Amino acid sequence: MARPDLTARVVDGKALANTLQAEVAARVARLAARDITPGLVVVLAGDDPASAVYVRNKARAAEACGLRSRVVRLPAEASVDALLDAVHTANADPQVHGVLVQLPLPSHPSPEHVRRVTRAIAPEKDVDGFLPVSQGLLALGEPGFVPCTPAGCMRILAHAQVPLRGRRAVVVGRSAIVGKPMAHLLLAADATVTIAHSHTEDLPGVVREADVVVAAVGRPGLVHGGWLKPGAAVLDVGINRLPDGRLVGDVDFESAARVAGVITPVPGGVGPMTIACLLDNTVRAAERELS
Repeated sequence: MARPDLTARVVDGKALANTLQAEVAARVARLAARDITPGLVVVLAGDDPASAVYVRNKARAAEACGLRSRVVRLPAEASVDALLDAVHTANADPQVHGVLVQLPLPSHPSPEHVRRVTRAIAPEKDVDGFLPVSQGLLALGEPGFVPCTPAGCMRILAHAQVPLRGRRAVVVGRSAIVGKPMAHLLLAADATVTIAHSHTEDLPGVVREADVVVAAVGRPGLVHGGWLKPGAAVLDVGINRLPDGRLVGDVDFESAARVAGVITPVPGGVGPMTIACLLDNTVRAAERELS
């Protein structure tokens, strides 16, 4: 039931993800009629609780849609060579259409090691959309795998009928996983885009100019209602665990929802769409066998 003190329309990401997953399941059934079952492999090192939950949710969603899902579990101290062997094995398996490495890698926090392992994934199986080739195609506006969280954000904006052409959008965060690809997608939709970050001068003033705000910086409650233009669409990508165990986003929901026109909650907003878009990418990879 809508709360009368909130002006924003709260997007139900779970319901939207369920709709997309139903579409994915229908496509999987059509592939099955051609003796093709989309396969997804996740390489998981260690027993980080957050990673374990996320991988389990991916596997459950994949299996519910009829995909073949497998988790390659390695010890936390697994070497780079062991991780590379797992990726190469999945690359070589014709029944595997999507491969991803769950981050972080406990024994290999250095960016160099992470790049070596993740960039070993075959481009045609890069369903996370993280490889340079996928990112380059996105930047050029050419077909390819789009990172799942930005793809989910665009689906949310379309579902909420948020106009983008000619509107001002601010992406708070410049990561290669969310911030930069999100900016490319918004540019492709004819929005005027600003990427803001921790060194942006007068960050509240920059955000206040935006018709669309995407918060993806990893700081709980950073964006307050006082930062927002009335009626703005606010997508909260942040997932932050507080000391008391609560899960919150990068947006202060209570204050923002009194100003925004559309807002996503945490949890239950962008997160479910990320997994649904991963499944969509995996099925698209399998569908290429028919072309």
